[in-house]
Amino acid sequence: MLAIRNLSIAFPGPDGPVRVVDDVSVEVGRGESLGIVGESGSGKSMLSLATIGLLPKSARTSGEILLESKDIPGKDILVRNILAMGEHELCGLRGRRIGMIFQEPMTALNPAMTAGQQIAEGIRLHRRIGRAEARAEALRLLDRVRIPDPSRRIDSYPHEMSGGQRQRVGIAIALALKPDLLIADEPTTALDVTVQKEILDILDELVADLGLSLILISHDLGVIARSTDRTLVMCRGRAVEAGPTETVLRHPTAQYTRDLIAALPRRARAGLGDQPRLAAGGTR
Repeated sequence: MLAIRNLSIAFPGPDGPVRVVDDVSVEVGRGESLGIVGESGSGKSMLSLATIGLLPKSARTSGEILLESKDIPGKDILVRNILAMGEHELCGLRGRRIGMIFQEPMTALNPAMTAGQQIAEGIRLHRRIGRAEARAEALRLLDRVRIPDPSRRIDSYPHEMSGGQRQRVGIAIALALKPDLLIADEPTTALDVTVQKEILDILDELVADLGLSLILISHDLGVIARSTDRTLVMCRGRAVEAGPTETVLRHPTAQYTRDLIAALPRRARAGLGDQPRLAAGGTR
């Protein structure tokens, strides 16, 4: 449903343009989960921001990000290039077709709005429904992402919630308009191992139950192994390896991938090849 072709992203620098993504190509099928892994600065997040049309204005792009239209009986599938869309078109795309879970929910959420208000805002804007109906939908979504006591938490502000609860609110916001593709940018950062597993379990359920496509961005190979069908490995803005997750982790061809695996603790490293669906951090 999504094809990134020869994508390059550059920013102005004192000595000329600096490429942060360099000629990357990858595809995500319907209902498929793609992991993008690499160390900080490898270009993972820039790739995701380009996919949802949120790059800074100073960014210069080339290549294509092609998104299929929803299936219409009796009609050919229409393919649109996200990089060629104007802001009005992008606003219609965000949330409806592509949902985004940002890396740090404390900064992604509005501190002056309750959880329920932030979930309901997009629903009311795009679906043109009343306040009460939108609130009821927000409550359903909070329950769907396993927020404890959702009828109380719907009126909580971000600072009144734990990191795991804030991340669940972020997932609920991303799901509010029932997108076809969900992008999760480091969704388990700064969470303890138990909460990491809970968040990843929620994402697994959403992909299975709703038929979502998922792009999961992480520097943690244990997270990628546990939750993705295919993996793209990035280094310094370039794609160095791609393929089925189990194959990439068991039989890596790129030296950079081998180095990433070698840097893991022994127990986590031993489990990657044999158990492609591990818990976060490489623990069972």
